Amino acid sequence: MGIISGLAGAFIALSVSLSASASDYRPLPPEEAEQWALQKEVDNIRIYTMDQAGSGFQAFKAVADLKVPIENLMAVMINPQSCQEWVHNCTEAFAFGQGDFHDRFAYSVNDMPWPVTDRDYVLRIRTRGNEQTGEVVMDLNATPGMRAELSSRVRVDRSDTLYRFTPKGNQTRMVWVQHTEPNGALPEWLVNNLVVDIPVKSMQALEAVAQEEKYQGYRIEWAEDGNIKAVVPDNR
Repeated sequence: MGIISGLAGAFIALSVSLSASASDYRPLPPEEAEQWALQKEVDNIRIYTMDQAGSGFQAFKAVADLKVPIENLMAVMINPQSCQEWVHNCTEAFAFGQGDFHDRFAYSVNDMPWPVTDRDYVLRIRTRGNEQTGEVVMDLNATPGMRAELSSRVRVDRSDTLYRFTPKGNQTRMVWVQHTEPNGALPEWLVNNLVVDIPVKSMQALEAVAQEEKYQGYRIEWAEDGNIKAVVPDNR
């Protein structure tokens, strides 16, 4: 989550409009839908899954009360290489192309167990927030054509993710909803097992990483319209 075709990727990014609407992406299942089935509960983390029409791969919802303030978590999220620190099996990650805090692009690689070929992702990341509630929401959607593909990796062309961070004092409620079509010859049972285990390990790692010294001392800046503006070092 080395750099491949950096100049080509930047050129492609310049030629793609950032004005695509949410209708370009397949809607994720509602967070409060009754069809979510609890699959696993580990300490402060609960994992739910739901079958998806027309797909053999399940969506998952992970919910956790993380013992870190939202500012720490957002400091992790704005680091384009942090995927390697907390997302389980993420071995490579970087930002690319033209974008800003609210609408940007990232490339990442997920290591798969041999003999399965590693998967790579090209993601558009959009961030919004609400000053009144302090909540921050991130949408991550696959935009596979934005970078050239490598023969050594399988490009994931359908992946839709939502992160919702809600402050609860010195803790943060995180809701993570995701549905991915991993492409290539992968058994559905293997992927559906991974969608239970990966978010547990990832959220545990995120909670630990957000407590590291380098992610301390940040604050959220809010715009006049109440939307999130930036996450910056707190030098006040």
